[in-house]
Amino acid sequence: MRASQVPRAVAAAMSTVSSLGLAVADAVVLHDSNKLSVRLQPCDVVARVVAPGGHHVATFEIDIAQRLAESGSPVARVEPRVEPRVYERDGFVITLWPYYEPAVPRQVSPADYADALWRLHAGMRTLDVPAPLFTDRVEQAQQLLASRDRSPGLTDADRDLLANTLRRLRQAIVRHDAAEQLLHGEPHPGNLLATNNGLLFIDLETCCRGPVEFDLAHAPEEVGEHYPGVDQGLLHQCRILALAMITAWRWDRVDQLPNGRQLGTEWLSQIRTAVGEGLDTDR
Repeated sequence: MRASQVPRAVAAAMSTVSSLGLAVADAVVLHDSNKLSVRLQPCDVVARVVAPGGHHVATFEIDIAQRLAESGSPVARVEPRVEPRVYERDGFVITLWPYYEPAVPRQVSPADYADALWRLHAGMRTLDVPAPLFTDRVEQAQQLLASRDRSPGLTDADRDLLANTLRRLRQAIVRHDAAEQLLHGEPHPGNLLATNNGLLFIDLETCCRGPVEFDLAHAPEEVGEHYPGVDQGLLHQCRILALAMITAWRWDRVDQLPNGRQLGTEWLSQIRTAVGEGLDTDR
């Protein structure tokens, strides 16, 4: 979120929660990128705030989170003390969640990570909800690269590198014809909370349909060694595809991830190395 918007976004979150009868005296920003996460105290509510235009996605996330929580899946619940819906104030879209105390220690073993993701996937297989295909998300990255206005910082060589990597791996993964199901979309460590309630996934707005290897590609490499029935060749392809996607996002001129451009540069180097070693789409 743009720095100029943060004070207004925090104020909107505080006034929203206060109007719902919960005590609010202080706010602490937990995370700020395209979405602002704010811990409100003493009620211990986490408000997630986005700029206008995110109502549909936020509603989808709340619906998925409620359904998964009811099935016992390892996800953060929607705040139970208020109506589970999307709130709007001062032009911002706001969703409300409980604050979970971090576990001590916070380190998550690869086996526990894999188990939590497997249980999440099991819960997701029970849901019948419309969701985009993982290839739709790849296409969004391809469209970003196709627009020089949206990604002006990329050199022609780097733009071609990313575009070709996305195209080749998308085709190769589709050729696998692997079983597809509802996925988290981005179950990276930043979206997994180690809490006193166990491991809980957050940020379900990225849900899509695809092979489980696409989700595993966002987790640390060791996690894939503990997840049952993984196609390691497919996972290898998905890892490079996912890296190319998140690299493309870092070159979006409106990207607001802290140190995003630095990360984008580092990830471009990793992709060059993978290509230089031979991007084996049949591996």
